[in-house]
Amino acid sequence: MKAHRIWHGIRTRIAAASPDPDSPPRTVTLPAGWDDTAAAALAALAPGDRPVSLADAAWLWAAPLSPDLQTRALALLSRRRAAPAEAVWRGRANDDPAYILNAAAFLGDDGQFDAIGFAAAAETAMEVLIALSPAARNLAAGFAGLADLLAGLGVDYNTEAARDIGRCLAAVLRGHADAASARSGGTGSLRAVWPAPPARCAVPGLAEAAAQSAGNGAVPRHPMTTAIRAASETEALLGIETAGIAPCFAWVSPGGDLTRAAQSWLGARGMRGERALAIQLSGGNPFPEHDDAAHAAMHDAVAPFAHRMPPKPVPLARPAQPTGRRDLPGRRRGYTHQASVAGHKVLLRTGEYDDGSLGEIVVGLSKEGPAFKGLMEAFATAVSLGLQHGVPLDTFVEAFTLTRFGPAGAVEGDPAVKHATSFLDYAFRHLAANYLGRHDLPEAEIEAADIAADGPPLLPLDLPAEGAARPKRRALRVVGK
Repeated sequence: MKAHRIWHGIRTRIAAASPDPDSPPRTVTLPAGWDDTAAAALAALAPGDRPVSLADAAWLWAAPLSPDLQTRALALLSRRRAAPAEAVWRGRANDDPAYILNAAAFLGDDGQFDAIGFAAAAETAMEVLIALSPAARNLAAGFAGLADLLAGLGVDYNTEAARDIGRCLAAVLRGHADAASARSGGTGSLRAVWPAPPARCAVPGLAEAAAQSAGNGAVPRHPMTTAIRAASETEALLGIETAGIAPCFAWVSPGGDLTRAAQSWLGARGMRGERALAIQLSGGNPFPEHDDAAHAAMHDAVAPFAHRMPPKPVPLARPAQPTGRRDLPGRRRGYTHQASVAGHKVLLRTGEYDDGSLGEIVVGLSKEGPAFKGLMEAFATAVSLGLQHGVPLDTFVEAFTLTRFGPAGAVEGDPAVKHATSFLDYAFRHLAANYLGRHDLPEAEIEAADIAADGPPLLPLDLPAEGAARPKRRALRVVGK
């Protein structure tokens, strides 16, 4: 396959990468400066399991575009500024026509944000989606890596200045996405009314670009043009460390190194690593701390400018430090509920204090092997001890919903839960509905590989013998929180 001229002169490297530990590695060719996380993302995005290069995989979706649009779209990808979402890479653009802009990639080495380039990228993204999905009513151009950008600017995420940057970015995106939609022909709906963006912003030129976008008078043809999305392989391919508008909850990578956002924060503050270490050793913290309340405030700031947003984070009240274990009464109330997840029966039993609050759970399984049953019983005991020592049920719900391992699929026998990605996901969705009255949890997205999986979950001791067929499962990758 003949490579587009955009890739000429870009030095490449070859890596062996796999989208998840259970899949065999795939030979991936990508730019030399892109890390192994990007290689694994490309291995997941490109269809099939044969060797793949970034240039070839991108050409599969870029080939139908006009030459000018091809050049603009591939130039954005080569600079890691923007890329289409998963469905486009996999040849199913009509299923989910979406595009993601990497907000941090528009910040230059000189500390200046390229507002003009960001606006142009928004229009390019929409033009690509319109060309690839001409019959689609709803398109979704969005951005991610807001926290990465703020760190590079040296702006604390949990401030009004940061929220103004978020508002302005969303306004620029919305205005230019609507303008591209309006130019695509057809009959537009009435122009939606959205609030005026901030008159001032800490990023030079961004507030002016937002005001111009908001006043362009575009009447989009598509009912939806913008969306802030959950984490995906596309963010990893672009080098984005935090999904959507989420803050940096962790400044250290899983490998024990400072994240790029952490290094950017220190650089923007003129702080060397030695100074940051000295602050840490003195009991301080060189990095700002962020919580769900800060995330929720940013959500409120950006939401008026976007057509679709992920669920709003629910700030959790910080409990008082536990003073000891609160023992359950010897004779206690509760209930036993039986359901099935993808045909696998699960028995959930609860124990309550006299005030009706939850203090104990027991999970019983009938179809799984003894090792997995033992693990689930031990996990339920650990959760029960946590509840009895003052850990709020909300904390467990936030931590373990959407946990993914087989079996996963439709839930039968529980009107409060329709689908679950695992036994843990089911158990905490059930408890959230029945003890917290919560029905706002994100829907469980079940993949074809999950539904097709048969038999109990695969544990390390159950791995097939050398040379035997291994089941393929795709792990859930989380960027940020």
